[in-house]
Amino acid sequence: MTPEKLREIYGYPADIPANKEITALDRHCREFIAQSTYLVMATSNGTDLDVSPKGDPKGFVQVEDDHTLLIPDRPGNARIDGLLNILAHPKVGLLFTIPTVTETLRINGRAEILDDPAICARFAINNRNPKTVLRVTAEQIFLHCGKASVRAGLWKTETWPETRPVATLYEIIQDHAKVAVPGTDQATVDQRYKDTLY
Repeated sequence: MTPEKLREIYGYPADIPANKEITALDRHCREFIAQSTYLVMATSNGTDLDVSPKGDPKGFVQVEDDHTLLIPDRPGNARIDGLLNILAHPKVGLLFTIPTVTETLRINGRAEILDDPAICARFAINNRNPKTVLRVTAEQIFLHCGKASVRAGLWKTETWPETRPVATLYEIIQDHAKVAVPGTDQATVDQRYKDTLY
């Protein structure tokens, strides 16, 4: 496959999608970020890739100024793949979502890791600070249309399964890691989330 062949298949974008990118966080971006409860962050060490979910109550990402965002990093499994990637290669991609909104906001830029106690304290929940905070300098900003969400029925509750359609987290980890995990039922998973959320 070549770039020319892809253009032959897909053609070229119309004026609006071709020119919708901006480089500063305007009022629409700020509103979207303020209402977002969930984002995914893509990172790379220059060779390998990683995509990590981030979520908190709406407003968890703070707009520092027209070009920078602050994102708290909550406790996880301590693999810190994305953070290690940022140290090697600071380019990141962010995709913000808002429940019931079909469109998503995409921001590409450069990240740095902050551990300043005063900055971390700004993001405390239940008297617990995040371990670090990411400062992302936006370089490319644009809204994705909602076709993928509409096609997926993402926010149509009538399309959601009535019961969990896959094994529990601990059942899957037990099979993948080839280790015994005590208590693989969903109630145990839910209690673990509750105990370690922040």
